[in-house]
Amino acid sequence: MSRHDISKRKKREPDSTAWGTVPTAVLIDGGFFLSRYKTIYPGGQGHAPEQVVENLIKIACTHAFRHHGAPYRIFFYDCRPFSKKAHNPITKKAVDFSKTKIAEHRNKIHLLLKKERKVALRFGELKDGNGWAIKPGVLHELFSGKRKFKDLAENDVFFDFSQKGVDMKIGVDVASLAYKKLVKRIILISGDSDFVPAAKLARREGIDFILDPLWGNIHDDLYEHIDGLYSVVPNPHKKKKKK
Repeated sequence: MSRHDISKRKKREPDSTAWGTVPTAVLIDGGFFLSRYKTIYPGGQGHAPEQVVENLIKIACTHAFRHHGAPYRIFFYDCRPFSKKAHNPITKKAVDFSKTKIAEHRNKIHLLLKKERKVALRFGELKDGNGWAIKPGVLHELFSGKRKFKDLAENDVFFDFSQKGVDMKIGVDVASLAYKKLVKRIILISGDSDFVPAAKLARREGIDFILDPLWGNIHDDLYEHIDGLYSVVPNPHKKKKKK
């Protein structure tokens, strides 16, 4: 399926003077946001939780105040870090996922967000997926004969998690916001098509539904289910002009 050039993917913006004050809710798919973070912010891979939260709030507020917007609430959807232990199949060492740097970083982000005004956290759950698996790149090298199975190292495998409940919680909140007439505009920061049923419902109830994929690609057929496509951060894919 074809995709538009991300530099040209923007619907025509309506005249903002016709809206008056627009109560706006910003819904953020946490897993998507954090995976895109290192792309939209150079050096973001090494940012401390405090910097991540500061940038997240800045993005949400910029969205909320656009076109006479008035922030209703920021909803952040994520899963708490995996807390179980498992033995790495290569080294046979026990791995406590609750004490990894990734888990500590994520927990700190959640704690900081809880302290922010007008921010609500919604948690899904991480479930065991298919257990340990070989990374795709390593698997390709094994099939091509570039590597042998006996040469696999500790970091050549990963534990497969399955996220449950996040999409459902987003859908429930969208329905609640729409049916109770709590907002006139919903901004969704996400990148997949799971939001389509919720977007359809919101639009039928007269909600202005805006998608921000953080400059990621979206399929052409998603355009018919949103009222606008807009990212408030600079396009990381746009080449900077040389001085």
